[in-house]
Amino acid sequence: MSDKKEAILSSENNYTIFQFDNHIIRFKAPYSLERYTKIKEWDHGYLVAMAKYIHNEQEEEYIDLIPILKNLYFDPDEFLKPIEKVRIADD
Repeated sequence: MSDKKEAILSSENNYTIFQFDNHIIRFKAPYSLERYTKIKEWDHGYLVAMAKYIHNEQEEEYIDLIPILKNLYFDPDEFLKPIEKVRIADD
């Protein structure tokens, strides 16, 4: 990752992957998710992304990282504070 203030979103084998700093967080994604195509909004832990699914062209996907981070015993405010931007893995 080139910019320390940038996180990366991707998907692999029915998992969503969120990477920032030295952390890689994986969580279940819908079985029909092929890939994320665009980040529409980033708001301190809340993502709106466009996603390509097997059954249709694209639709909005909403991801709230705060409960995921809490379940992993992260301090969401501390973890999310330095992130200024999220990009798709291959952008």
